[in-house]
Amino acid sequence: MENMPPGYRFYPTEEELISFYLHNKLEGVIKDMNRVIPVVDIYAYNPSQLPQISGEASLRDTEQWFFFIPRQESEARGGRPKRLTNSGYWKATGSPNHVFSSDNRIIGIKRTMVFYSGRAPNGTKTDWKMNEYTAIKGEPSSSNKTVPTLRKEFSLCRVYKTSKCLRAFDRRPAPRRDVGGYSGAQNNDEEQQKGSTSYDNPHHTVERRSATSSPETSSNGEESTQMDVDNDPFLDWEKVDLFLGSEP
Repeated sequence: MENMPPGYRFYPTEEELISFYLHNKLEGVIKDMNRVIPVVDIYAYNPSQLPQISGEASLRDTEQWFFFIPRQESEARGGRPKRLTNSGYWKATGSPNHVFSSDNRIIGIKRTMVFYSGRAPNGTKTDWKMNEYTAIKGEPSSSNKTVPTLRKEFSLCRVYKTSKCLRAFDRRPAPRRDVGGYSGAQNNDEEQQKGSTSYDNPHHTVERRSATSSPETSSNGEESTQMDVDNDPFLDWEKVDLFLGSEP
């Protein structure tokens, strides 16, 4: 991962997290999986400590980190998981949701949690959040009415932190305008104050446009910049070392 080109990010979709990473971890198919997403008892750490122990794919990330969580002994005995840390606790928000595949089949369950510092019920809500994904046992189902059986040997979590400032992808210079022959930067304070979450939506896609396509409006209301590109790839991907197939 250290030799990957600038701009490379580990941004898997929820379907990829469950169908590929979690499934292969449960089946023990790929031995080097822990290099990408490590097995960590995240409840033994405070959230601020987790980025330093994340896997190679997200070690240098500043927005989100992924971990496999082993099943706790209390869960194996039929009890509830303990989500306490030294400085606080993780609290579930809302109800668990189904995660669907691209062909609309249920492949897992997603729970969202928020970290509180202190002890319940007087804890203080923080900006740290977590999505925990659990795979279903057996073949994916297209029915919402069937209660799926879950595989709990491992779950996969995405830890991230909400932010009041624009995340790294959205940072850009303020648009310039001509006023009386003077070209100055437009005041962008209002946009900066709006803020955004670090990574509330795990479905990030990369869109390829032709040079003749019309500009579209981006998510923050600005007109996106159109770039002329040809059909030649800017990277020789055959030379990119995909570490999953390399020796540790």
